[in-house]
Amino acid sequence: MSGPSHPLRTAAAALGAVLLAAGLVVGPAPSPVHAAATITNPGFESSGASQNPPGWSESSSSGQQSASFTEAGGRSGNYRLSHWASGAYRVETHQQLTGLGAGSYTLRAWVRSGGGQVAAYLALRGCGGAEQRVGIPTTSSWTQVSVTAQVTGGQCTAAVVSDARAGNWINVDDVEFTGGGTGNPGGSVPIRGVDISTLLKSQDRGGVYRDAAGTQRDPLQLLTANGVNYARLKVWVNPADGYNNRARVLTMASRIKAQGMRLLVDFHYSDSWADPGKQNKPAAWSGYSFTQLRDAVYNHTYDVLNALKAQGTTADMVQVGNEINDGMLWPDGRSDNWANLAVLLTAGSNAVKAVNSSTQVMLHLAEGGNNSQHRWWFDQATSRGVPFDVIGVSHYLYWHGSLGSLQANLNDLASRYGRPVLVAETAYGFTLNADDSEPNIFNSSLQQAGGYPATPQGQADALRAVFDVVRSVPNGRGLGVFYWEPTWTAVPGNGWDPTNPSSGNGWENQALFDYGDRALPGLAVFGSI
Repeated sequence: MSGPSHPLRTAAAALGAVLLAAGLVVGPAPSPVHAAATITNPGFESSGASQNPPGWSESSSSGQQSASFTEAGGRSGNYRLSHWASGAYRVETHQQLTGLGAGSYTLRAWVRSGGGQVAAYLALRGCGGAEQRVGIPTTSSWTQVSVTAQVTGGQCTAAVVSDARAGNWINVDDVEFTGGGTGNPGGSVPIRGVDISTLLKSQDRGGVYRDAAGTQRDPLQLLTANGVNYARLKVWVNPADGYNNRARVLTMASRIKAQGMRLLVDFHYSDSWADPGKQNKPAAWSGYSFTQLRDAVYNHTYDVLNALKAQGTTADMVQVGNEINDGMLWPDGRSDNWANLAVLLTAGSNAVKAVNSSTQVMLHLAEGGNNSQHRWWFDQATSRGVPFDVIGVSHYLYWHGSLGSLQANLNDLASRYGRPVLVAETAYGFTLNADDSEPNIFNSSLQQAGGYPATPQGQADALRAVFDVVRSVPNGRGLGVFYWEPTWTAVPGNGWDPTNPSSGNGWENQALFDYGDRALPGLAVFGSI
């Protein structure tokens, strides 16, 4: 998508350049500050294309009010707010709300951006506490973001802010300001999680982890110090390398709980990787009848979870299957036989609740922006009475689509099925270089598809954007995000293939530790959400 090019904007830019050269104030005088308890002109429809949208004020520390304007091309109406200029600019469009009762308030808006700014965000300030912000993600699709603040002084200012380079643009539309915000101040989400299934093997093979200053630290202590509060562990039935089995999961669960983190257990019901492209039975179950297979799902699930409970590390949440878009335990439980699949899922869910009734059951699909598929899938599950508590999706921006598609899908799933939703897997690359001989999955073409640069800051921005989407799910149903394998650095012997000790990694450029084992800026995102 190219930047805005409305004739009004072009004319204003030309006038601004002349006035700036003359040392005069650039742009028209700000419109009067709005003073009411609701947003005026939330869709920027009043007066059409305008340099001064009614109800809003424009200001600029560099005298570039003209970089803020409305133009044709709204999300739901005919017009939108845009920030753009041919040169570098700093501008904000804001509106003050007054007469507010004390409490939590949330600002929401639909946004899109070409990216590249020093900063672009929505803010709530002057509300009685610290200013709260949410970044505007790089996306060509309309995406809803939100930010929440506590109002104590009866007023609050909602602002759209750009500190931008030449040619950078953002669009904003359909702004809402409502009481009873769904998150904590600043829009915090309950779950800030990581999948660390390969961490134990990494450390057993000599892997080390350092903080941003270079000091070697216990990786779990380092994760919690940066705001991580939930850890995910996968379970394989009889893996060739002996990792991710019952015994190793128990070991890691003890370490996780000792740090005060909660635990998500991810049952693959396989001896190796299970995902949309493969759902292979464990070798020991290969000859089972369907009744035996159902009982094996129940017994395996119960056995692992009961052992966790017995050692005082009860699972807080459990996935019955991993990325089961096309079912699990093929061919018996493939999604072209939903009667069978429902029986298997129900067996797993019943086992979870038999161990601990308060443990939440998640059903987890990949392709987090694929609403039509997910609606079909969960219609099937709910119509057959499959018991579950949480909907989880994987969403890798470079594989599964835009932030906008993720937002639309999560909002719909949460509303349609009345369950909380979370992103159970996401990740992004911080470099295109490799640290072992295995070609990395995240490459230049996936960088282009993902929309963020393969840099430490690009990785952090991508993760924050996914958190922002989840935070914006209405009615408090956005539970959180799990970053997949942030500690999977390129340690010899800890490769993809559990049957091949010499296999490489392929993931190290998406870890949250650089090739010197130092924590990257992406890790700090968990503590700022």
